[in-house]
Amino acid sequence: MLKRAAAIGLHAILIIGLIGFFGFRGNISRSEAAESSIAASAYSPRFTGELEHGVTIRVLENDTAIQQGYFEELIDAFNAAYAEQGIKAVDANMDQYLDLENDGPYGYGPDVLYQANDVLMKYVDGNHILALPPDALEAWEQIPASAWEAYQAQGGIYGVPVNIQAPVLYYRSDMIPDNWRDEWDGDKNGVPDMLESWGAMYRFSRGIREGNPAAYGYMKSLWDPYFALGYLFSYGGYIFGEDTYDIGLSAGDAAIGAGVIRQLASVMNEDCIDDTVTKNGYAKLASGEYFAVMTTPDVYTLFTKEFNLAGTPVDNLGVAAVPALPADGDLSGPGAELIPFKVMGGVNGYAVSSYTKAPNACLAFVNFASGYDMMLRRNALLGIVPARADAASEAGGLSEMVNKKLADNEIVIMPSVRALAQVWTPAGTLFSDIAKDPYRPQGEMKYTEAAAFQEGLEKAGQQIYDAIHTLQ
Repeated sequence: MLKRAAAIGLHAILIIGLIGFFGFRGNISRSEAAESSIAASAYSPRFTGELEHGVTIRVLENDTAIQQGYFEELIDAFNAAYAEQGIKAVDANMDQYLDLENDGPYGYGPDVLYQANDVLMKYVDGNHILALPPDALEAWEQIPASAWEAYQAQGGIYGVPVNIQAPVLYYRSDMIPDNWRDEWDGDKNGVPDMLESWGAMYRFSRGIREGNPAAYGYMKSLWDPYFALGYLFSYGGYIFGEDTYDIGLSAGDAAIGAGVIRQLASVMNEDCIDDTVTKNGYAKLASGEYFAVMTTPDVYTLFTKEFNLAGTPVDNLGVAAVPALPADGDLSGPGAELIPFKVMGGVNGYAVSSYTKAPNACLAFVNFASGYDMMLRRNALLGIVPARADAASEAGGLSEMVNKKLADNEIVIMPSVRALAQVWTPAGTLFSDIAKDPYRPQGEMKYTEAAAFQEGLEKAGQQIYDAIHTLQ
């Protein structure tokens, strides 16, 4: 379970945006984590260290932060802290998927953006966001290099990491059998096997289906590449190698991972083929129709809302790391040897628009919003995993676990390149086709041998290559 951070007296927050802002040209020592592979010296000359006074900056946040009340608390706290400087932050009141590249030049765009690294970093080409001065970033020493790297390009840093996104398992703790220590703890480590092994999860899910046709074990929209690509990564697949000419969906034993997707689909229903489980997973986990689903930490509050609506105690909601995979990919076998499930991840953060008229005030906001107190508050209200090591340590539980997986290279951060946009459709189409296979008539199944998975992966890789390098 998540360790929930205590509520903060927001009006007592230190004006952390001022710390390190003035005189940022001085040398500030970097932590070992931040210094290991980050060498950022180029930044926009518009960051002068002189705050603009009497300005209003428009901030684009994600919808969940707005709906759950976090964003209102953030801007209220910032505005109270910077009232004497005449700086005010407001909701940009724009779609969270706004296209800064097309809208920014015409004045229709926010001053500060909060989005995932793959979305923000596509704006580096064309200079739509500003390179930030590292020594002026209050969180510089607390955020690990692996998170900063997601925002590094052309010798500069273009965003401040706030939230590490990586798949986690949400499950119904009350649906685990009372005798699990005898029947579902083969290694006797005090953790139910179905939370540690995809093979055990598969067998547990099959048992639920056989005992109650109206209930399911693990359920997921298996077509979704953000989650499904992890099965390929775990067996040697990758998206891009040294450049976008090297597409590795079919590399190594990735075909084994594709086979795992098909096996999981066989204990679900046809809702796994499309977006249905993504949409109904919150309510069906709350009602007990599903035992477990996989999604990201920042939607924790959406589960608790549905649990409350269903009259289900929130204490029955469990959160765990994603299970390990059998080395041979056979979910039905004993699976003696397990390998880590390398998941796709992302880093959500803040960037400053090149079209703002108040870059220094924007930087002050970014520092404030990525500060220790606000990251803990964001964790408390939204369940996000703080990118700051100090905040993650204080939050404990899931936050520490995800940060450790990032440090252990078990989270593959989405490439921060424009070409990533060409990956989603071919990969999603393939995964949907694989997930549909158990529901085809016996003579029409397409994935009955390893060669078929390999062929499908190679075809999807070629489609991605063509979309990037041939068809444009």
